[in-house]
Amino acid sequence: MTSFDDRESAYENKFAHDAETQFKIDARRNKLVGLWAAELLGKSGDEAAAYAVEVIKSDFEEAGDEDVIRKLAADLAGKADDATIRAKLAECAKQAAAEIAAA
Repeated sequence: MTSFDDRESAYENKFAHDAETQFKIDARRNKLVGLWAAELLGKSGDEAAAYAVEVIKSDFEEAGDEDVIRKLAADLAGKADDATIRAKLAECAKQAAAEIAAA
C-alpha cells in the first residue's frame, strides 16, 4: 500500500468515526430534550421514557433538526415557545457531547 492509500484509508476511517459519534450525540440530545419535554407534559417513569423514544424517532423524518423542533412545538404548544425549544436543544447538545466524550 502506498502512503496515499494509507492516508485515504485513515481519512475514511476518521469520517466514519466522526459520523458515528455525531449520530450518538444527536440521539442522546434528542433523548435528553425528550425527557425535558415529557416533564413539561406531566409524564414520568416509563411514560416519559416512551415519549423520549418518540422524540428520537422523529429525528429520522428528514435531515436536520426541524423535524424534532416541529414535534416538540406541536406537543408543547402553550408550554414552550420555539425559542425555548431551540435553546433547550442547544443546551442538551452540549450535555450530550460531554457525556459521549466521557464514555
